[in-house]
Amino acid sequence: MLPHRVLKRASSLTSRAFSVGPVCLQGKAPDMAEVRNRLRQIVGASTNWKDHQQAMAERASLSTYLASSQNELPAKRMKDSEIEVHLPLGTQPSLREKYLNYHNSVRFGRILEDLDSLAVLICYSHTWNKELQKSPLSIVTALVDKIDMRKNIIYPDCDIKFTGHVTWVGKSSIEAKMHMTQFHDGAYSPVLDATFVMVARDPENKRAAFVNPLQLEGPEEEKIFQQGEINKKRRVELSTASLLKVAPTAEERNVVHSLFLSTLDTKTVSFRGRILPPNSVWMEDAKLKGLEICHPQERNIFNRIFGGFLMRKAYELGWANACAFAGCRPSLVAVDDILFQKPVEIGSLLMLSSQVCYTEGEHVQVRVHTEVLDPLTRQHSTTNVFHFTFRVEKAVPAVLPQSYGESMLYLDGKRHFNETMKGQ
Repeated sequence: MLPHRVLKRASSLTSRAFSVGPVCLQGKAPDMAEVRNRLRQIVGASTNWKDHQQAMAERASLSTYLASSQNELPAKRMKDSEIEVHLPLGTQPSLREKYLNYHNSVRFGRILEDLDSLAVLICYSHTWNKELQKSPLSIVTALVDKIDMRKNIIYPDCDIKFTGHVTWVGKSSIEAKMHMTQFHDGAYSPVLDATFVMVARDPENKRAAFVNPLQLEGPEEEKIFQQGEINKKRRVELSTASLLKVAPTAEERNVVHSLFLSTLDTKTVSFRGRILPPNSVWMEDAKLKGLEICHPQERNIFNRIFGGFLMRKAYELGWANACAFAGCRPSLVAVDDILFQKPVEIGSLLMLSSQVCYTEGEHVQVRVHTEVLDPLTRQHSTTNVFHFTFRVEKAVPAVLPQSYGESMLYLDGKRHFNETMKGQ
């Protein structure tokens, strides 16, 4: 256990972390390093591997502080979770190299890591009990509902500002909305909007736990909350209509049959004779794969692999696949429906598979599937599915399925692309 004086100091810092607005040490808005330090303080994690393992083992005793129903918890306002965090790329040159890419822009994978950490802190600010020194809740990422890009260029030498707060609350789940702006030409302008869904679990991250209800103040907050309800309903509908559960619609079946007819060899008049039409690529030839060994360095505050790290690796593989497919540098349009199905343990062999599954005009839809491989049993377990929409500067080839399974991937990619384009 940490000494009492250290716990007392950590509690004081944590309380300040949950102040309304951009209040922090020295009266400045916190940066991402402070965000991650605060998260460690909230759960009692350590930067030292052995101390961290001990701290996680001791968290089981915090179960006694969990509420047995949501009614036991005080309602919190949206403003209670408001936070502003700065990424001083302009004023701290030493920070730039971590975020800089070869094209003299910002590595978007690093932004995904920052958004994930910020979403967790926002949700802890909503559930924080100032009477406790550590939170009994384990708040983890369940879903990245949507990330919409408002600007293609992110400057590597201009300050970035993140803002966000809780927008919707269920029994054990919380929706957090975040905005990213960048200072350029004398003013901050929008870069992206992101919606994350987080879930609260017990101290050992084994079962669901209740979170504070949301107290709405005024018609504007009512509207924001209702949008959260709409988002939840949409997610349920999409899950119910998943091609892994039900057959494609009549219209989608016609699409698949048209694709099949476009690849028939008219000379052989055979179902087996398939030819590739001009300006087309077989889906089988539009893949890219990767492997990561999950080291303790990439752990989160709950001793699992950091969700932001998984998003960064998946995004970079998806970007590389889109780049190789299109033959030019792609820009991100949206991140859609990232599902966290299973946590990734330290020491896992993480296998990533990227597939261009749909193209239209200058757009490339990429799906990245990640799974862990147990080298002893040779069993594969899916952990995440990622969907990215990219745009390039020229029309891209059509990607065509050959098997029924590839046809379902094609239709799934088309669905995600159409959903993304609705908001553009």
